[in-house]
Amino acid sequence: MEKKYRLVRSARRTLAMEITREGELVVRAPRRLPLREIEAFIEKHEDWVAQHFVRWEERQKKQRARAEEPIGCRERQCLLKQAARELPPRVERMAARMGVSYGRITIRSQKTLWGSCSAKGNLSFNCLLMKLPEEVTDYVIVHELAHRRHMNHSRAFWQEVERVMPDYRERRRALKETGGVWIEALREGERLQQP
Repeated sequence: MEKKYRLVRSARRTLAMEITREGELVVRAPRRLPLREIEAFIEKHEDWVAQHFVRWEERQKKQRARAEEPIGCRERQCLLKQAARELPPRVERMAARMGVSYGRITIRSQKTLWGSCSAKGNLSFNCLLMKLPEEVTDYVIVHELAHRRHMNHSRAFWQEVERVMPDYRERRRALKETGGVWIEALREGERLQQP
């Protein structure tokens, strides 16, 4: 197979492949598995890889076609106010449902993160969540609140997310596919405002 890939070895027992949001083929393999077996696995699933690369390219085209106008200072301020008004009640309801507590909530206009949870339980959310569908925003809220039980991305963490939101994988995928457009619109707006 001619397609390049990145090999990640770990204590896992099985082989797996994924296409990252950057369009890179990543193969995950057990530490001691011979390279020839890995190459045979990739070759066997060549059709799967080809299909997923076609889908990735289609998503890229859609994102470029959907590219929004740059987000200027005024719109950013409106998004910050809207998020400060709308997110806390939603966080409160979801925290009650999950049986977790949290500290203060901060709203920012970040260019890399959608949300974060500190060791003290303080939550931070990106104002660009106001541009995303409610179900995707709810996924980010659940993700950060799940860190109140597990401050990592362990299996137990993802089980907690799934317990509350069984379809979290689809919502997470939607965030990856559409979120980048808004991040780029924010970056472009900031670039245009620089002297």
